[in-house]
Amino acid sequence: MNTEKTNIIERPPVIAIMGHIDHGKSTLLSYIRKSSKPLNEAGGITQHISAYEVEHIAQDGKKHSITFIDTPGHEAFFGIRQRGAQVADIVILVVSAEDGVKPQTLEALASIKKSNTPYIVAINKIDKPDASVERTKNSLVENEIYVEGYGGDIPCVALSAKSGEGVPELLDMILLMAEMAELKGDTQKLGQGVIIESNCDIKKGISATCIVKDGTLEKGQYLASGISIAPVRIMENYLGKPIQTATLSHPIKIIGWDNLPEVGDTFEAYKTRDEAYAHVEKEKEKMKKGSTEHIMVSQNYVPIIVKADTSCSLEAVLYEIKKLNDTNISSQVISSGIGAVSENDVRLGNGSKKAIILGFNVKIDPMAKNLAERNEVEVKTFDIIYKLSEWLKETMVQKTPKVRVEESTGKAKILKIFSKVKDRQILGGRVEEGSIKLGAQVKIMRRGTEIGQGKIKELQQQKNRTEEVASGTEFGAMIEAKNEIAPGDIVESFIVVEK
Repeated sequence: MNTEKTNIIERPPVIAIMGHIDHGKSTLLSYIRKSSKPLNEAGGITQHISAYEVEHIAQDGKKHSITFIDTPGHEAFFGIRQRGAQVADIVILVVSAEDGVKPQTLEALASIKKSNTPYIVAINKIDKPDASVERTKNSLVENEIYVEGYGGDIPCVALSAKSGEGVPELLDMILLMAEMAELKGDTQKLGQGVIIESNCDIKKGISATCIVKDGTLEKGQYLASGISIAPVRIMENYLGKPIQTATLSHPIKIIGWDNLPEVGDTFEAYKTRDEAYAHVEKEKEKMKKGSTEHIMVSQNYVPIIVKADTSCSLEAVLYEIKKLNDTNISSQVISSGIGAVSENDVRLGNGSKKAIILGFNVKIDPMAKNLAERNEVEVKTFDIIYKLSEWLKETMVQKTPKVRVEESTGKAKILKIFSKVKDRQILGGRVEEGSIKLGAQVKIMRRGTEIGQGKIKELQQQKNRTEEVASGTEFGAMIEAKNEIAPGDIVESFIVVEK
């Protein structure tokens, strides 16, 4: 009797493209999609995760579907790239044939290794005048990335994302690795997968881009992810077209969530709303048990409100803000969310300690702008992550409170006391470090302990009045101090400066 389940079938591979900024990840994806239309991201940096399906005719003449995730290259998106590696079956690590291995190449590699995901090295830009595949492979070896023919078994393909040379070989390699991995799924199961993007639109509401890793989604079901629920009423494919079902490795958009689902969280499909809500209640209980941490806020802090266009962008901005905290002043995000800067954001920022409102890839509502101007609440918007980071760094420096610091300018040892009248003492000494100046404030030190402070009212060198006595020189002085000075004491002159 044959008990084999025919609903267990081979599924298309999910591919993430990673690597250093400006090494051609987006150009490669554009060529693979056979689209000449630019991705049109601000500043030339891909700042959102997107997913696409493509068909490739392999060497066997058959059509094969491949799903691609385009992961951001800027270091601020480290957390997103980690999740990208975890959701992917295979990763393409793009390295420029001009530049070789760069810091974000290694950061991406760390994510890949952490998730234990198979990967292919794509040496891009071989069409450039300064390109050298040999030099790039040596650079890979120097960074312990051992490709085939260079001491390892990591597949490596040299290509030009601009001309397309080598791209078919890369796609063939992807399909070969997918075949070896024996990627399979059960089409009869209720769908489950990973959230790779979520955002809030004023007209459409909350939506999330998902990758189905197993099972099948159908209209009429309910999705649950974390504490978020969505009825499967509006489901679109990667082209934005409405669909009725989605199955293995399909990238889809689900519109109509009650809360913004977390990027990187898994989702599961349920037949009824009650089953989905039961899942959410379990998640809420887990959150209650884990909510015992208390955040200590520094007295010297800058309150910040963050608004962004998507959850990935929001995560990146929060990452940048966290990096800028130091011991003298810290930033405290008092509110963050998806969507335009609103009047409520400005009202929240207009507290006893005015907040900075940062918008990333979002606009300011006209009413919110007027309210901010009236109340002198600072609102700044950006569309490039490193521009936001640079501005915030400068602002934090400006807002860092000045600290009054005492700096020593000289030390002198007291050799003899000549007289004392009330608080004024006539004495002789020798400068041992720096110099002693007329009018300087001094600390009176005895056996390493400060016993009081005073001021130099008169200063003489060889019985002549002087403004300053240098190191190694004996002097006479009148010091005004409440504490009695004795031979052997050290007087240390100092100035107070703000830093």
